[in-house]
Amino acid sequence: YRVLDKVRLQDEEEFVDILEDKRHCSDLRFAFRTFSPPPYKGGPACSSAELNQAVLESQYLRYVVKEVALETGSSVEEVRDKVCRIMREMSQNLQLRFIRLMAFTFRKVFKRVFSAVYVNMEGLQALQQATQEFPVILMPNHRSYIDFLVVSYILYNYDIPVPIVGEILRRSGAFFIRRAIGSDKLYWAVLSEYVRTIVRTGFAPLEFFVEGLRSRTLKSLPPKLGMMNMILEPFFKGEVYDVTLLPISISYDRVLEESLLAHELLGVPKPRESTAGLLKASKVLQENYGCVHVNFGRPLSVRQLCEGKINRCQYNLIPRDLPQKPNAEAQACGSWLAHMIVRLQEEGALTSPWSLMACILLQIPTTVLTEEGLLFHQLTERTLWLRKLALDFRARLSWPEKVPDSDVMSSTVALHRSVVYRKAGRVYLTRNDELERKHSMVPEEDMMRTAAAVLMLASYRNQCLHVFVRPALLALAMSITKSTKKDELLTCFCFLQEVFSNEFVFIPGKSTQDFDEACSLLHKCKAVHVSQWEVTDSDTGLEVLSFLQELLKPFIESYQLMFRFLCEERDCVFREKDFVSGVRTLATKLIVSRELHTYEALSSDMQKNVLSSLRRLGAVTKIEISENNEYKLEESLRRLSRLHLMPDCSLNWN
Repeated sequence: YRVLDKVRLQDEEEFVDILEDKRHCSDLRFAFRTFSPPPYKGGPACSSAELNQAVLESQYLRYVVKEVALETGSSVEEVRDKVCRIMREMSQNLQLRFIRLMAFTFRKVFKRVFSAVYVNMEGLQALQQATQEFPVILMPNHRSYIDFLVVSYILYNYDIPVPIVGEILRRSGAFFIRRAIGSDKLYWAVLSEYVRTIVRTGFAPLEFFVEGLRSRTLKSLPPKLGMMNMILEPFFKGEVYDVTLLPISISYDRVLEESLLAHELLGVPKPRESTAGLLKASKVLQENYGCVHVNFGRPLSVRQLCEGKINRCQYNLIPRDLPQKPNAEAQACGSWLAHMIVRLQEEGALTSPWSLMACILLQIPTTVLTEEGLLFHQLTERTLWLRKLALDFRARLSWPEKVPDSDVMSSTVALHRSVVYRKAGRVYLTRNDELERKHSMVPEEDMMRTAAAVLMLASYRNQCLHVFVRPALLALAMSITKSTKKDELLTCFCFLQEVFSNEFVFIPGKSTQDFDEACSLLHKCKAVHVSQWEVTDSDTGLEVLSFLQELLKPFIESYQLMFRFLCEERDCVFREKDFVSGVRTLATKLIVSRELHTYEALSSDMQKNVLSSLRRLGAVTKIEISENNEYKLEESLRRLSRLHLMPDCSLNWN
């Protein structure tokens, strides 16, 4: 799928393939080249041992150790020993020889599985400068186990120090965080002091995923705020003059874990996560995964961003070394920054031809894709139409230049043969036929086989949903309200944002701006007319509005199915795992009987997002937080279940 050495975006920013010149020179020479990152000007350099010692001897940790000793009845020495064990588990041990080993390994693997790794040089040069001036926080999106490896390889290539992640990579600069910290006060204290010390000293750029978890659906997740609050605190307390945030957008033509992700969403237990295990898999190393685009965003000054948003004088009233939870103002500021970073990651992401094709294919009945197939020339025509719409909506495309569109489409289908294939001028959905050969399958098994392929297709569609979601919500509001009045459409638009705020990321308090953006984009593509008080569809706008409404239809149908499932519950209290299994059983039955047409209702992420949405809307209440989360139904749920968000979303429940 390699067609160019360089790709230019619409704004003429240059992306360069950093693997190209490496294919013709020694991997060993690359690994053992001179590695000399520019010095940080904000303070003297320190070693890993000195960093760890500074954390262990901090007044803050001494205070917490005494506090925990009193609370638990343990001796100070016992608690102190526990702190040392946590530090050994968590901390990194940066050693150059291991960085070189990893650089050698990564280069061999990347050259084998990727056609190209494109990087925007302007952004990388800005990062090189930023690392010398203030503490830098690298904030990539999280779509694959190998995100850290890709970023780390690039930074080593350009003499920028950064931690690398993996079970055996601690000596390359990684530090590790338990996934479930919960109420472990001591662990939280050690982690927060460790992060704050890295920021205060400018030890090395700190890299973390603001989304918290790898996205199994390949779309953005609502940000987690714990780490964000930790890295902001040294600035709020005046311990550093400024902190630089740097959003990074990683876009994969094809994700290494695509099949694993789909099966996880269908409830198949996932294997123990291991980056090394993924890269050692022989099947992975034999496949071609196309190109990767890594877009380093513009460095952002926390000092400038927070000006007028927070009063830092309040931090002078309490000694810096005392534990202090962020107040409401600091939490709101951290939340705003985190959501803004996710939005910038989305804007920096590149939309591939395959992502646009996935949008089109998911609007074709599944029976057509599995039985008669879609004419390839029809898929090409619709994809080219959608490319124009995406450009109107200011999408960044990774569409190859100076290559015939037919060649781009053909090579894209060939790259994604694990999801679709082309035969006799038609495109079909790829399904795993191994099971069918072994034994005859019942309808439910056949349906799950199709579901895995559809969810893979949906994941690639999700990569570009951020481009269309705001205009799509407005198109949906126009369909629901049957109104042209701006104030009525805005009210419905805001409600839909609230319902789907776990599916799509919106900056808090910016609904009016999002609505105005949606109006502007639909007006730009001539789908609507916009006046001071009204939004009306144009004579030529039906095609665009219909496409956008259909784009959201899987979410609408899935949510309404789950709303109504809960209304059928006889018990007012239910467990999350019973809800997930019950919805999956009902959705399976309705899909097999062809009464439900979206397979995305089977996704465990969609099911959990519905519960989060209902909690936020006050329709359910979480009454027990444990492994078996329990919820209580509220009367307002019945009002939600009666909402007809799509004209043709009625289901037969008999």
